[in-house]
Amino acid sequence: MSTHALPRTYEVRTYGCQMNVHDSERLTGLLEDAGYAAAPDGEQADVVVFNTCAVRENADNRLYGNLGHLAPVKAQRPGMQIAVGGCLAQKDRDTITRKAPWVDVVFGTHNIGSLPTLLERARVQEEAQVEILESLEVFPSTLPTKRESAYAAWVSISVGCNNTCTFCIVPSLRGKEKDRRPGDVLAEVRALVAEGVTEVTLLGQNVNAYGVEFGDRQAFSKLLRACGEIEGLERVRFTSPHPAEFTDDVIEAMAETPNVMPQLHMPLQSGSDRVLKAMRRSYRQSKFLGIIERVRAAMPDAAITTDIIVGFPGETEEDFEQTMEVVRQARFSGAFTFQYSIRPGTPAATMEEQVPREVVQARYERLVELVNDIAWEENKQLVGRKVELLVAEGEGRKDAATHRLSGRGPDNRLVHFTPPADARVRPGDMVTVEITRAAPHHLIADGPVLDVRPTRSGDAWETRTSGPKPAGVGLGMPSVGVPAPLPDAPACG
Repeated sequence: MSTHALPRTYEVRTYGCQMNVHDSERLTGLLEDAGYAAAPDGEQADVVVFNTCAVRENADNRLYGNLGHLAPVKAQRPGMQIAVGGCLAQKDRDTITRKAPWVDVVFGTHNIGSLPTLLERARVQEEAQVEILESLEVFPSTLPTKRESAYAAWVSISVGCNNTCTFCIVPSLRGKEKDRRPGDVLAEVRALVAEGVTEVTLLGQNVNAYGVEFGDRQAFSKLLRACGEIEGLERVRFTSPHPAEFTDDVIEAMAETPNVMPQLHMPLQSGSDRVLKAMRRSYRQSKFLGIIERVRAAMPDAAITTDIIVGFPGETEEDFEQTMEVVRQARFSGAFTFQYSIRPGTPAATMEEQVPREVVQARYERLVELVNDIAWEENKQLVGRKVELLVAEGEGRKDAATHRLSGRGPDNRLVHFTPPADARVRPGDMVTVEITRAAPHHLIADGPVLDVRPTRSGDAWETRTSGPKPAGVGLGMPSVGVPAPLPDAPACG
């Protein structure tokens, strides 16, 4: 890689969805496999990698602003390199090096495995390297991966998307859906469990379409049931499903497989049939509510979250009221709420009847208030209930000040609890608590911890933290499962 006496250091900055978060784990794995080391906290890295998102509003402005801040830093550090990858790199290609000529490497969503080679080539040739592939050559899960958590892991079951939603540019950037074989997915899950992981989240742009490529339309429900047979795997989650292809065999598999958690993230986007048609969402309000009804019949305690876009082109007050009515009926435990804004390259960007920003803002505020009120009412019903939590790391931002720890219940709700004085509790361990108070986006358990169950995940966390601290990934997104409203960014799924 180089003749440095010490290994060159790296930092990965991540923006966007869970796909990008998992891709960044692969990027860090690739860099470490090539001999790089994570930059210590507070120190400037020799290599800075931006893993970008093209979905969020002004994503390019944010990127070029960050690149601009690094330009003088790089000028003072001979040998420093900057790489840009992800969806925005796939979309903008040569534009990046034209606007920011100090960037050394640009790579796309289909060739993240090329990063170490491109960095070395840029160093030797002393010129920028731009490599954007149009289709996937190697399934990303075969690449080295440095996972952020000792106790929970993402597992990709597919990449790409076959849908054509008019607000979304993801299919054109990540390509058509490619499915992994079930045996490969299960082998990865078993390997993770052997390393101490007790929770996995199966990941795909549309997990319900899994298996269509190899001719099995029930492949996803079969995969869930197969995960239920893996000894030591305590919790299975998945994201994101698509309402158009969400079938009853999946509901049955969720309800009948003990380690598949009673939690579902089901993107609504709009409650208006007219707007859904304009979005090219191939389901309607009645189908969506029917799924929610069947899920709740099979799993009465299931927590259901969603994505909603406000102000899609042509949305009328009547359309918006239909969305509000679906929220009232569905009683989501939380929602990622987004104000529509134009994304160049999407069909919606050229639609007429763009809704004025002040109207979008006013509707957005009404929606957020309703979502929060319902989530708070739903959370209040859990006061007094005993819940087993998987103790989390870094999810309670005020834990140090409140002297609490945080964890996730089976339904993925975030619970802050007072740790016991007579027992050590580690991230990855399980604790049983009684809920004493509710807020819209979290629960509190300030009574005594009823039980502490040390786990292999806690052991794995302890082993990891006794060595060098793993590099962090700076996320441009909320923690998964914490559905706090996020303005100005439409969602995929």
